[in-house]
Amino acid sequence: MLMSDGNSAPNHHVLTLTPFYPTDSDDSAGCFVFEPLLGLQKIGIRHSVYAIQPFYRGQLKSGNVQVPAEWFRYFSLPSGMGLPTAGAFAFARIVGEVRSLHRQQPIHLVHAHGALPCGHAAMLLGGELGIPFVVSVHGLDAFSTVQVGGYSATWCRRISAIVYTASRRVICVSERVREEVLSGVGKSVRTSVVYNGADPVLFSPVQDRIVNEQIVLAVGNLIPTKGHENLIRAVASLGEDFPSVTLEIIGNGPEKSRLQVLSQELGVKEKVRFLGSQSRRQVADAMRRCTIFALPSRYEGLGCVYLEAMSAEKPVIGCRGQGIAEIIQQGTNGFLVGPDNEKELSIVMAMVLRDDFLKRNLGVAARETILDGFTLAHQAERLARIYRECVG
Repeated sequence: MLMSDGNSAPNHHVLTLTPFYPTDSDDSAGCFVFEPLLGLQKIGIRHSVYAIQPFYRGQLKSGNVQVPAEWFRYFSLPSGMGLPTAGAFAFARIVGEVRSLHRQQPIHLVHAHGALPCGHAAMLLGGELGIPFVVSVHGLDAFSTVQVGGYSATWCRRISAIVYTASRRVICVSERVREEVLSGVGKSVRTSVVYNGADPVLFSPVQDRIVNEQIVLAVGNLIPTKGHENLIRAVASLGEDFPSVTLEIIGNGPEKSRLQVLSQELGVKEKVRFLGSQSRRQVADAMRRCTIFALPSRYEGLGCVYLEAMSAEKPVIGCRGQGIAEIIQQGTNGFLVGPDNEKELSIVMAMVLRDDFLKRNLGVAARETILDGFTLAHQAERLARIYRECVG
């Protein structure tokens, strides 16, 4: 049985199966999978990590992390048309490796991240080797029907539902995500909510720093749902009252060129800085440097970056109806605005920028929220409890 005694030896073995994990070129990739493993190790749970990717993507190597991954490439048809069968091909690629590992170091549980392809592969491994599995759902596209269309989407939905039903537990990063899962498979499937955690040391507040700048920070992929366009428009509308305000955007994506053109058209090209991809430490430094963290995303299961900015003692602005709305208490430890509501966003940002007392109180309350229940240690304890229930 898995144990959570901090003094117990790390002899309980979980196989983590994931398409997301830090690499030697990007330590932010899959950090939400890797970072909780350190806390789990401290409470007596040991992990082997198999990171998988389709063969047509470049060869990846595990980053310099304390729980390294073995990377496996599997055959898959390109684009979304290959997703329904990707789990079966991934299973075929790793089953021999898993069988060998299981003989040497018995695996008590497989923790798959995402129904497709990893959850499907974990289900097939369970049938082959008699190992129970759980599956984590990290976003609102729980059945892969947003990223995949047509006939492939129908099969993605069917296979995902089978995976969720067969798993010992479906672990959702928010109640909002759990609603999506249950709406597709019914309430008979066993689900639990385990919120992501933030590292309170890496994302610690700056002490006694004199700030002359007013910086709004956003961290996220440059895709339409993240709301960067509304953020740029809101910052542009603040120019007359807050001439020193600037916007820093960390992340890359297909929207970058369009957003750069928009910034130029609105006359704020010099105020909007596109910083591209950044390391974890660079992101933490940017959060300490900023005045406000704002990401008006309209399609967000939870969003680790909100928690990290809160841990850094910053006022955070997210959107109503998203996973982060379960953690942000309006006007107490952050603010929520309507999706695509540029005017409300600019009003809230102006209110925070002009009121140092409000800004300070929001930041302090935000960090207290994280320390009280949303650190990596809290996340690890909740995962360990689920592991024990599923194996014991």
